[in-house]
Amino acid sequence: MGEKVLMKGNEAIAEAAIKAGCRHYFGYPITPQTELAAYMAKRMPKIGGVFLQAESEVAAINMVYGVAGTGKRVMTSSSSPGVSLKQEGISYIAGADLPALIVNVQRGGPGLGGIQPSQSDYFQATKGGGHGDYRLIVLAPASVQEMADLTVKGFDLSDKYCVPAMLLADGTMGQMMEPVDLEGITETKTEKPWAVTGTEGKRKHNIVNSLYLNPEKLEQKNFERYETYKTIEQNECMWESFMMDDAEICVVAFGIAARVSKNAVVAARKEGIKVGLIRPITLWPFPKAPLAQAADKVKGFISVELSMGQMIEDVKLAIDCRKPVALCNRTGGMIPTPEQVLASIRNMAKEDT
Repeated sequence: MGEKVLMKGNEAIAEAAIKAGCRHYFGYPITPQTELAAYMAKRMPKIGGVFLQAESEVAAINMVYGVAGTGKRVMTSSSSPGVSLKQEGISYIAGADLPALIVNVQRGGPGLGGIQPSQSDYFQATKGGGHGDYRLIVLAPASVQEMADLTVKGFDLSDKYCVPAMLLADGTMGQMMEPVDLEGITETKTEKPWAVTGTEGKRKHNIVNSLYLNPEKLEQKNFERYETYKTIEQNECMWESFMMDDAEICVVAFGIAARVSKNAVVAARKEGIKVGLIRPITLWPFPKAPLAQAADKVKGFISVELSMGQMIEDVKLAIDCRKPVALCNRTGGMIPTPEQVLASIRNMAKEDT
């Protein structure tokens, strides 16, 4: 382990991205992720990188598209309404099979909503968001250390599969400060023979494009892309299991909701309630297997979310609705307390007695 430094989550993302070889950042300021852009504005010129505050979110994501086509590591960051504006460009990047990292530090919605933390962009991130048949690799950090680690993981997975990745954090993760170790981060080099870097007269032209006027060709591209997605689902699922060995109730939560839920699980255990936690780290691919296994032995699930209930649908699908799934939630920028989660756990335990 290297020496730890105290950093905000947003700044940890930025420094981790730089250490991972990102030298191109395009964005537009919006709370609660503005520190990330400010950090990049300060650091990029000193290391020969490019920071550009675009005239809009639409411009920023299309600049990302351009740099991604050259094979360089590139990223953008925003918060909920800003990411909505980027959706067309994200669909283009996915349709051109390019790697890029998009960071969404979520705030309350819909509309302008508020600047407090939220997890209500889950559907947007995991079900597409833009038009067409495509997926993003979606990573959900639950600490400042994971803000850094999953930034690097996002770049690596995106390069490996030529699928854009999204770091889906919430406002709390972006603003909180924790010790973080950044010393071990290095760039993973990936061969990119498809990149548009100039032929020097030595090879055929590479073409980066998402337009296929021949419907059979477009259908074939979509089939091929979904074969890649299937491989990602088989190989790249990430989750944390906490006190699940003898659990009779399973709490499912990610991000800040998972941290709150852990405290509630520990408190419930002290009361003699056998409860555990499964924390999805990849929201797509969603960790269906551990939830399906848990459904064989637990009496019920509780989905804890900073939304009106979005991930709960994936929990139900993962377990084929074999067991009841309750929702414990706050929305609009509010965060569930450990006491609220504990109350939900007690209610489910009471129903079983």
